[in-house]
Amino acid sequence: MMNRRQFVTAAAGAAIFSRAANAFAAQAGYDLIIKGGRVIDPSVRLDAVRDVAISGGRIAAVEANITASAAATIDARGKIVTAGLIDIHTHCARDGRGPGMVLRDGVTGWIDAGSQGADHIADTVAVAKTAPQQGRCLINIGRAGILPEGDTMDINRADVAALRDAIAKNRDFVVGIKARLSRNVTGNDVEVLRRAQEVATSFNLPVMIHMGQTASPLPLLMNLLKEGDVVTHMFAPPPNSIIDDNGRILPEVLAARRRGVWFDIGNGQTGHMRWDTIEAIMKTGFWPDTFSTDWNVNSPTTGVIDFPNCMSKLLSFGMTVPQAIARATTNAARTFEVFRDRGTLNVGAVADVALLELRDGNFEFLDNYNNKRPGNQRFFPSGTVLNGKQVQRS
Repeated sequence: MMNRRQFVTAAAGAAIFSRAANAFAAQAGYDLIIKGGRVIDPSVRLDAVRDVAISGGRIAAVEANITASAAATIDARGKIVTAGLIDIHTHCARDGRGPGMVLRDGVTGWIDAGSQGADHIADTVAVAKTAPQQGRCLINIGRAGILPEGDTMDINRADVAALRDAIAKNRDFVVGIKARLSRNVTGNDVEVLRRAQEVATSFNLPVMIHMGQTASPLPLLMNLLKEGDVVTHMFAPPPNSIIDDNGRILPEVLAARRRGVWFDIGNGQTGHMRWDTIEAIMKTGFWPDTFSTDWNVNSPTTGVIDFPNCMSKLLSFGMTVPQAIARATTNAARTFEVFRDRGTLNVGAVADVALLELRDGNFEFLDNYNNKRPGNQRFFPSGTVLNGKQVQRS
């Protein structure tokens, strides 16, 4: 173990090496420069017009007016340049086309949130393994995965032994457990969550719960969540919303956030978002930690459309553009260990970049109940760079 003097010396040496490497890259030329965009990187509190230089698949420089040569350039004037978007609740791995489709939308990291359980988890893992970007899976506590009649309506499908075995065989790609707890999905939500936590704790994994319209009171379920767990569909309307009848956040929900539970949007298509519930929750100041889409291959034809569209929905509730970006990059990178080195444009980081257009105009956004809400700003995907290489959008 290094003492303090050795640590300081090593750190100084690393800094000198980094500066020398950057200087050499500038002289030799970069692989790619993204020119003149509004760079928003909440990880370093940056929101300014900058150039981003990339070399060897890494961010080499973020500076005003980089004049060095580059093998390729991207004109980003009038666009937002940020770290690649991370979507922690998708169903990308249900279809081999999924990862490529979301990559064109700027998504350079995704989690498939419980499409399959122990019986067929190898199917989703196979998609994640062949995805162009980082993809990982949550395993459904129901061994048969998502079922029209309910994943764990038969409690025997919440098979602890089968779950343990499946995780052990796919440990590199299974990064958590998904428990869908709505009353039309499970007959005993408390027992299902208890079994999920039993296995998760033994593997040191988080549990993501799908809340909303549960049979049990939400406080009972909140009390079973541990640090690092994720509550998705946090804007689900009653019964058993995160707010009471007087519009106050439940004390158990506040306590869960204090002990390190994450609260995620999970836009989805049915039952998870209603404008009046969103407005009431946003007014309390209990804002989401992360954006996510609950994406399927049919999402472009629904109110989801794409990740940037879902990010746009809270701008009319008082969220700023940098705050929205943070929930799709910096914050999302902290939720699962696999993304801890992503979500930033800091020098030395992996060069995953999303380019977005922020358009002003008259836009209409949908909740999950076909209610429309106007907005005057919307994000549109404009380009993606993955591991330092520009992704073609055609």
